[in-house]
Amino acid sequence: MTSRIVSIPARRGQSNHAEIARSIGIDIITGRYGEGVKLPGDAELTLAFRVSRPVLREAVKTLVAKGLLSTKARVGTVVHPRSSWNMFDPDILAWHLDAGVDRSFLVAIAEIRQAIEPRAASLAAQRRTDADLKAMQAAVDRMWREAEHQTSAFAEADVALHVAVANAAGNPFMRSIGAMIEAALRASFQLSAPGDPKDYAFTVESHQRIVDAIAAGDPATAADAMTHVIVYGLRRHGPVA
Repeated sequence: MTSRIVSIPARRGQSNHAEIARSIGIDIITGRYGEGVKLPGDAELTLAFRVSRPVLREAVKTLVAKGLLSTKARVGTVVHPRSSWNMFDPDILAWHLDAGVDRSFLVAIAEIRQAIEPRAASLAAQRRTDADLKAMQAAVDRMWREAEHQTSAFAEADVALHVAVANAAGNPFMRSIGAMIEAALRASFQLSAPGDPKDYAFTVESHQRIVDAIAAGDPATAADAMTHVIVYGLRRHGPVA
């Protein structure tokens, strides 16, 4: 059985070399350039992208830094094995979404989230500030408002809550993982949003329990509530093909 692919609209890069890095990155992720494959030479790529050689080389440097490519004299530019890619890199995550993700990709991200976010919620219950609580509650309140309309704004509010929890944990590494959480939630919502108004309400109530436990300074309950949210969200996607 083939996994259903969801294509998410592409984002525009902020510069020529960023756009080229994105284009080549997606080609690598989708397998157009497979592992161990040598990329076309500079002359061919500059002609294809209609850019100067310095711009192309800056794009290649970006992909080398992210672990997708390696460059060697007399060898050329070669695609690295997937095991070398920096999967936590925000651009690589975004390029996966641009290329289209399936359930197995979401399962992999959910497994990492389960290892990190419940602990983040636990720490947030011990370290949160009044400003953190205000940000979290504002996100849940927005989820309630958007649940009536069932638009993409609901997903944005969901993302805001999870990022606020990561920030409240007071751990710089957990703050940095926010990009991965953001990508996971947006992809998850695109693939399978809550099905009906009752489902939306249940989702918001589940997130409210996270905030309530953090506000009460209850690390164990906060961690359990976060685990429930991650597992429930994954179940909406059905079995992994």
